[in-house]
Amino acid sequence: MSEMERAGAVRLSSSQLERLTKEAFAFKEGHGAGCPEPVVNKALIGKDASVLAKAAGTNVPEKTELLFGETDKDHPFVKEEQMMPFVPIVRVRSVEDGIEAAKAAEHNYKHTSIIHSHDVEHMTAMARALDTTLFVKNGPCMAGLGLGGEGYLSYSIATPTGEGVTNPKTFCRVRRCVMVDNLRIY
Repeated sequence: MSEMERAGAVRLSSSQLERLTKEAFAFKEGHGAGCPEPVVNKALIGKDASVLAKAAGTNVPEKTELLFGETDKDHPFVKEEQMMPFVPIVRVRSVEDGIEAAKAAEHNYKHTSIIHSHDVEHMTAMARALDTTLFVKNGPCMAGLGLGGEGYLSYSIATPTGEGVTNPKTFCRVRRCVMVDNLRIY
């Protein structure tokens, strides 16, 4: 998290995160046991980090690209795709616990998973557990789409239904496993 701050990201306090959560999500009755289901506030989708910071009750420089904060694994920012420049950080006891938490957060959509590790066995364990179309090691998620990673640029189309990343010729699912800066031969 210190490295993220050095790179210009801004850490939200727990009270700021609580305030942002209340602004970013509404809750409606879900499917079973009376558990409320989070619904993303569409007015915040795609907004700059400075807009989210204001919703959290703070100000950040206009050039700030990312906000982050510590949450638990069941937090709405972990469970819901929100399309906002906020990254939830979840502490875990072991890589196995982290992989299990990542798998739960991914909802078995089989879309994208990302790991930062120097241990290839940890990377392999995560790849096998999540079985996603895009699996990026030690790089940004956009590397899985060909931006700074392997292959040609290809946007993801309807991965939750199985089509995954496509190419313009066949529109067939192509699994892409990207490791940034290591195990590259060129």
